[in-house]
Amino acid sequence: MKRSILQVLVCRVQRAFLPLAILTLALSVFSVSQLTPQTRAQQAQKTASAPAPGGATGSPSIVYPETKKGATVDDYFGTRVADPYRWLEADANVPEVASWVEAQNKVTFAYLEKIPFRQKIKDRLTQLYNYPKYSSPMRRGDYFFYTKNDGLQNQSVWYRQKGLDGSPEILLDPNKLSVDGTTRLGSVGLSKDGKYFGYGVSKGGSDWNDIYVLEVASKQPEPDHIEWAKFTGISWQGNGFYYSRYPTPEKGHELTTKNEYHQVFYHKVGTPQSDDVMVYEDKANPLRFHSMETSDNERFAFLTVSERGKGKKGNALYYRELTA
Repeated sequence: MKRSILQVLVCRVQRAFLPLAILTLALSVFSVSQLTPQTRAQQAQKTASAPAPGGATGSPSIVYPETKKGATVDDYFGTRVADPYRWLEADANVPEVASWVEAQNKVTFAYLEKIPFRQKIKDRLTQLYNYPKYSSPMRRGDYFFYTKNDGLQNQSVWYRQKGLDGSPEILLDPNKLSVDGTTRLGSVGLSKDGKYFGYGVSKGGSDWNDIYVLEVASKQPEPDHIEWAKFTGISWQGNGFYYSRYPTPEKGHELTTKNEYHQVFYHKVGTPQSDDVMVYEDKANPLRFHSMETSDNERFAFLTVSERGKGKKGNALYYRELTA
C-alpha cells in the first residue's frame, strides 16, 4: 500500500529526533548523579536558610518557648493514652496558661511584624471593606427594623424606622455594650407585635449568652435577665419567648464544664428566671441541641433537634399547635 508524502515525512522526522531525545535524557540523568551527598546537603542548607518573606530570617532561627509536658494519662478500655498537654485546656485566666499564650504571641508577632507588605495588605482590605452594610428589614406594624454598619464598626447597629420615609432611630448599639469591645451581641428576637426586643450578650468570646429585653417604644430595658443560655434563639409567643440553656455550671468552672442536657424554657416578660417553665428536655441524649421557633401567627411552635456525639448527622423537626 502506498503511503502519502505526509506520512513519509512524519516517519523521517521521528527517526531524526529519536537519537537526540535519548542523548538529552542521558545528559539529564548524568547531571543529577553528579550531585554528591555533600552538594545536596549544601543546597538543602541554602534553601533552609533562605530569608522568609519580608527579610525575616527563616524558621530555623525561630526559638519557640518551651512547653512543659504533664503526666496525664487516660485509660480507654485498657488502652492507656498519654495527654501531656491537658493542662493547656484550663481556663485562659489560669496564670500558667496565660503565660504560655503570651510567650507564643511574642514569637508569632515578632515574625509577622517583619513582613513589609503586611500593613499594605491590611490597608487595602480595610479600604475594600469600608462601605455601609445593611441587613434585610423586617416589619412590625408601622415600623421597619434592620441593622446597619457604617463601614468599619465592630458590630452592626440595630435601627427602627417608621414607614419608608421615616428617620432611622437607633434601637440598640452593641458597640457600646462594653468599653474595651470584648462584649458582643448574640441572639436577637423581636416580638411579633414589635413591642419587645430580646437580645443576648456574650462576654470575652464565650458562647454563654445573658438575655435581656428592651421595651421598643421607650427603648428602656426591662428588668428581665436570663443566664446560662447557649446555642439559643429568642422566639416570641405573646408576652414571652422560648430560649435554650444548660443547667447552671459549677462556680469557677463556667468555661470548662461539659455542656450536657440542653433544655428549652419559656420566659414571660417581667418575671424572674426562676419562674420560667421548662418545655422540653431529653435526658436519654445529653449531647443533643434543642431549639424552639414559632410561626409568624404564633399558632405553631417548631422544635429542632440536632444530633452530635454519636457519629450521626442531620436533625429532627417536631411541631405543636399552640392554640389547640
